[in-house]
Amino acid sequence: MTGWVPAFTVTAVAFVLVTGANDGATLIGLGLRFPDVPGWLTAALLVAVLFAGPYLVGISVARTFTERLVAFGAAGGAAAFLAGVVTALVVVAVLTGRGLPTSLTLALIGGITGAGLGAGLPVSWSWVGVVLAAGAAAPVAGLVLGYLLGVLAARIPATRRMPRLVRVAHLLAYGLQSLAYAANDGQKMIAVAGVALAVRAGGLDAVGEIDVPPPWMAALAGLFFAGALAGLRRVGARLGRGLALTRPPHIVCAEVAASGAVLGSVALGCPVSITQSIAAGVVGVAAREGVRRIRWQQVAGIALAWVVTLPAAMLLATVAGLVLRLLGVR
Repeated sequence: MTGWVPAFTVTAVAFVLVTGANDGATLIGLGLRFPDVPGWLTAALLVAVLFAGPYLVGISVARTFTERLVAFGAAGGAAAFLAGVVTALVVVAVLTGRGLPTSLTLALIGGITGAGLGAGLPVSWSWVGVVLAAGAAAPVAGLVLGYLLGVLAARIPATRRMPRLVRVAHLLAYGLQSLAYAANDGQKMIAVAGVALAVRAGGLDAVGEIDVPPPWMAALAGLFFAGALAGLRRVGARLGRGLALTRPPHIVCAEVAASGAVLGSVALGCPVSITQSIAAGVVGVAAREGVRRIRWQQVAGIALAWVVTLPAAMLLATVAGLVLRLLGVR
């Protein structure tokens, strides 16, 4: 058992750091598109909401990862979960290294589902279908909401106070976006860290209902921030500049659109990618001013992430789960 605890701990720390480098850097970078808003305020708001999120909105999405997709409470469940998380990290690292678009959320869904399947654990295919449907619908909702908000924003008459109003709207929208992330996509970190803590406390058969004590939630938020700082230069402005020609009002509309799309799935307990929803929101807002403003080659990357990431993670994790099963790991 002594060898499993370090494996879970190292994997959980790596997963949170990678999540920060991908999700955190993107969210903070989007907020930095407003030069008049202090960067420290943008980062502090995201980290603070991430810490408080579980106590404000619950952890239903985290429990989808640990309980609803696969019955990880059965014998061998913790080892299979670990295999799924490691597979997700490997797939994201390989695809990112090759310059292919990817999604850590999609990789984790595919990884833990595939590992459970390979290990012979009960898989709830109905829940898998619901989660994938919600994940595919969120970018579409972000696109439509972004377009509609762009239409409404264009009808607001310009005044001398407009720049100040846009900054205030950005802070409110960014706070809402941070809450949406904490309530949904960000809970994949809670799931991975929660399983690691459960194994440390009760062994490999201890995967069940996870808890979020404030001390380790604070440590998780700190690791997330460290990862975000490390990935900020590489990832930070990708969505704001890579998908479409954008201005500050576009970013505000995209933030609101993405928040609405993501929060809509929280009631179902379905994890969806907020970065894909933001990307779709940016495209929707820009589309109102003409499709030529959109860099379609970058947009195609969202679809490519679904085509490549999810199947690759599921296939590799199924093999890993099968190996654990043949080795009799329990």
